[in-house]
Amino acid sequence: MSHSILITGASSGIGAALARRLAQEGHKLALTARRLDRLQSLATDLRAQHGTQVEVAALDVCQLEQVAPTVEALANRLGGLDIAVANAGISGSRRSGQGELALDARIMATNYLGAVATLEAATAIFRRQGHGRLVGMSSIAAWLPLPGTGSYCASKAALTAYLDCARLELAKRQISVLSIHPGFIDTEIAADMRRYPFVVSADAAARSMARAILGTPSQLIVPAWPWRLLVPVAGQLPASWLARWI
Repeated sequence: MSHSILITGASSGIGAALARRLAQEGHKLALTARRLDRLQSLATDLRAQHGTQVEVAALDVCQLEQVAPTVEALANRLGGLDIAVANAGISGSRRSGQGELALDARIMATNYLGAVATLEAATAIFRRQGHGRLVGMSSIAAWLPLPGTGSYCASKAALTAYLDCARLELAKRQISVLSIHPGFIDTEIAADMRRYPFVVSADAAARSMARAILGTPSQLIVPAWPWRLLVPVAGQLPASWLARWI
């Protein structure tokens, strides 16, 4: 069965890998990102390789007033919307006390408010049609404190909490909610990701994510090993063990 799927932040990394995986399986896609040239190139490749419908639009999810109109327009061009993946995100690193609050504001605006704006826009469509699936790209950072990434961790913790509440609120409306918590994925968002343990490629992560997105799980940790074991005890991990990675 073919689905109509929206993915934000689809010009690179996990978003692009997901788009390639889902197009390969024959699903119709609506892709957004700030870099329209990259989106158009990706869309051209996906149409040629898989013959599926791919619609694109430039969107900075921090421009909150633009999110809903863009989502609505893309849904109309696809002929409907079944799944919305709020994937757009940024990273950033600073130590406590450095006072660079502009970085913190950008991280929260993109990773939390931009994701919520995307999911809210999709929810309005899903409420009208009586079904849909919301997907939020959180992170193991929602539970695992890493030195130098306080605002990033906070943004993902906030998104996870939002998704948990939405899941309860929307269950009776036939709108399901999936929170995805990637571990260390090798993408452009963090150029030095290879220094961390248990790193996997974006393509490998996308395979697991696509199965969950198209299925019924309410939560996915990817890669499963070792994070399913570590996450429950993340708060008790020695600070010295975490600090030596940074």
